[in-house]
Amino acid sequence: MIRVELVKMLRRPRTWATIAALNALPTVIAILLAATDLGPAPGKGPPFLSAVLSDGTLFPLAALGIVLPLFLPVAVAVVGGDAIAGEAEMGTLRYLLIRPVRRGHLLVAKMVSVVAFVLLAVLVVAFVAYLEGRFLLGKGPVTGTVSVSGTTLSQGELFQRTIVAFGYVTLSMLSVAAIALLLSTMTDSAIAAALGTIGFLIASTVLLGLDAAHSIRPYLPTRYWLSFVDLFRDPIRWEGVVRGVLGQLAYLLVFLTAAWANFASKDINS
Repeated sequence: MIRVELVKMLRRPRTWATIAALNALPTVIAILLAATDLGPAPGKGPPFLSAVLSDGTLFPLAALGIVLPLFLPVAVAVVGGDAIAGEAEMGTLRYLLIRPVRRGHLLVAKMVSVVAFVLLAVLVVAFVAYLEGRFLLGKGPVTGTVSVSGTTLSQGELFQRTIVAFGYVTLSMLSVAAIALLLSTMTDSAIAAALGTIGFLIASTVLLGLDAAHSIRPYLPTRYWLSFVDLFRDPIRWEGVVRGVLGQLAYLLVFLTAAWANFASKDINS
C-alpha cells in the first residue's frame, strides 16, 4: 500500500506542477538579482537574500526563506488535505477499504506519501536554488562563507548547518501535513481540508503579531519556523531551534494521533 501511494504521488502531474510553482518565485528573484545586482539592505526581506549577491551558495537558504512563510505550507496543506478527503470526494475510499486493507495501514501509507512530497519539494527547491546561486549570483569568498554574526564559516560548516536547516524546515512542514491529514479525515472535501489547514496557519500568524496573545505565542505552530536562521550564527543560538523542534514534534504527535483516532471510528460512506 505504501509503495502504491508513493508511485501514485510521483506519477501525478499535480505533484510536479506544484513543485515547479514553488520554484517559480525564487527563480524570478534570482534572475532579477543577477540582472540588476541590487539586493535588499541587510536585515530586510527574506533571510540571507541580502548576502546572495556576494555568495550564491546561500541562495538555497534564501529560497527556503522565500517559500516557507506562505507557498510551501499551502502546497503541503493541499497535498495533505487531499490524502483521505480526495479519495472520499472521488468515491474511491470505500472501495479501497473493501479490500483487506486496515484503516491504520491506509492512513500510514497516505502520511508516508505526504512526507515523501515534503522531502521532495524541499530538496528540489534547494537543488534548483543551488544551481541558480552558483550560475547567476556571487561565487562567494575563497576563505569561506560569512555567517549571520559576521564570522567566517568553512564550506564544511556551511554544508553541515544547511543539512540541519533543511531537516528543520522539513519537520516544520510535517506538522502542517499532520494538521491537514486530520482535517482530511473529518471531511469529504479536499478543498475544505486544505482551506481549514491554511486558515489555521493564518490564524497562528495573525496571533503572533497580537500583543494580547503574548502568553500563547510560544505555542503557535508558525512561531519558530524561521529559527533555522539561528543555525548560521556564530555561535549557534540553539534556544529557538530546540523550542521549534519540540513544538513541531508536539503538533505532529497530537494531530497524527487525532487523525488516526478519528479515521479508525469514522463511518465511510464515500
